Amino acid sequence: MTAFQLLDYAVTERVAEITLKRAPVNAINHALIDEILAAYARAKEDDGVRAVILTSAFERAFSAGMDLAMIRGGSGLDLRRYLEKLYMGMHDAQYRLGKPTIAALTGPARAAGVTLAVSCDVIVASERASIGYPEIEVGVIPAMHFVHLPRQIGRHKAFELLFTGKSIGAAEAERRGLVNHVVPQAEVLPKARALARDFAEKSPVVMKLARDAYMRVNDFEYRRAIESTVETICNIIATADAQEGLDAFNEKRKPRW
Repeated sequence: MTAFQLLDYAVTERVAEITLKRAPVNAINHALIDEILAAYARAKEDDGVRAVILTSAFERAFSAGMDLAMIRGGSGLDLRRYLEKLYMGMHDAQYRLGKPTIAALTGPARAAGVTLAVSCDVIVASERASIGYPEIEVGVIPAMHFVHLPRQIGRHKAFELLFTGKSIGAAEAERRGLVNHVVPQAEVLPKARALARDFAEKSPVVMKLARDAYMRVNDFEYRRAIESTVETICNIIATADAQEGLDAFNEKRKPRW
């Protein structure tokens, strides 16, 4: 059985809770992705688990996104290895899980942190939470969200968020259909747990078959479209501007494009 270092895994009342704890803001590196995927696999194989919650140990952030130190000075091939786990691995884990998943946002989600959240079936957010795609500020792009976000909130609003790098608060995210529920900070986990228990009361056989069908009919060309955007970001990372953006972020200065 996998021994987790960067997350906690616990099962209570037929609900598995996966709590990210890579201080200070759950920056996502290879090790954290590997542990999340292993936790999903454990939940999938456990007949005693009927629903899954993904959350954070920190109120400061659900996840600040990709650990940019991994790709600074790296190649498109290095980035591809990472994105194959974050996008394809996460997609496959969720697609095959057969049990409903809930993201409980205790704080802001940024970039790849949003990927973790929107990969789940339902999102509960703190009123203090926000969602943003700041990649453009450092010379890269939020590849998967080129596919996901326009479908959720419409082409024009999505373009504005993706290409300005600005974030939206939880209340606006709920109005636009990006999250299901916005609640006070202290109620995030109780709300997520109540939803998970509701799901857990349903027939596990029917839930699996129905969720599998739901995944199939809503997938269409989703995966292929994501693969197309991955090609673009892997080409971008090789440019001088992308490396300048990452250097500027690391050195806490404005990029010189």
